[in-house]
Amino acid sequence: MRLARLVGALLAVALLAAGATFFLPADDYLILPDEAKPLAEQVTVEGERPDRDGGGIYYVDVVVRKASLLEQHVPPLRPDGAELVPAHALVPPGSNFEERRRQNLRAMDRSQEIAAAVALRELGEDVRADPGGALVVGVSPDAPAHGKLRNGDVIVAVDGRTIRTPDGLRREIGRREPGDEVRLRVRADGKTRTETVGTVASPDDPERPIVGIQVEQHAEIELPLDVEIDLGNVGGPSAGLAFALDLLEELGRDVDRGHRVAATGELQLDGTVSSIGGVKQKTIGARRAGIDVFVVPAGENAEVARQNAAGLRIVAVENFQQALQKLATLPKKTN
Repeated sequence: MRLARLVGALLAVALLAAGATFFLPADDYLILPDEAKPLAEQVTVEGERPDRDGGGIYYVDVVVRKASLLEQHVPPLRPDGAELVPAHALVPPGSNFEERRRQNLRAMDRSQEIAAAVALRELGEDVRADPGGALVVGVSPDAPAHGKLRNGDVIVAVDGRTIRTPDGLRREIGRREPGDEVRLRVRADGKTRTETVGTVASPDDPERPIVGIQVEQHAEIELPLDVEIDLGNVGGPSAGLAFALDLLEELGRDVDRGHRVAATGELQLDGTVSSIGGVKQKTIGARRAGIDVFVVPAGENAEVARQNAAGLRIVAVENFQQALQKLATLPKKTN
């Protein structure tokens, strides 16, 4: 009898230990929805006016945390809207989370400056904003660019053709075939140099050549008004469109028409709205906040947003002007 009780106790301990193991962190991560938040209190601009119609511009972000072993192996136990991703999808090999966090905060700073330039230019303000090339913010250690390009380099030409924006760089490299070489004119520390870099096929599209870098807009910007945007530790460039829309709202343009409008999309200096990640989670976060309209980049981002909209109105845009035009067609909402 005593032996049976001992065996039972040992079995219970073993089961408890096995259960506890499943709550230990896994190597993978979860990307989770985060509720959309209003921008009005985070944006300060010289000459701003109070909002009188009860609407507002909102930004959306995602939450990233370690998955447990249980969540990794049992998908139904993951929170609603969660996506499991491997660590290397968030932090490229050769980097670390702290460096990635710093890169995201720098990207946020640049997106704020670009958004202010685009918004104030729309209002007819005298903005000096000169796109100066594609700023390198990440180099994959197993890519052709490794050892030739560094973070902080600014690519200003491809095979003699001037590059002023990241999209321009992607278009020029995209004219080649995987395996071709490209000559990149690079500026850093006040000097220029030329690097010949090979290309490889993109893991997402075997017909598209890449050199293995992450780039963002480099620009010299001087604003005629004081603008401050503070989202704390939120990083990345995806709130650029929301920033620009809110700045217009703050300065008296009725952008939201009384609606709660959330927006996501990386804004380029020429007003182009580029695609971003985490759209599924951001759409869910917009729904949870009771958003009326969600403005997203056209194309695949818009398709994913519509798949997860559940009645939320999705507005797909290719540029800032189009966003303003589509929002202007909303019926005026009184609260």
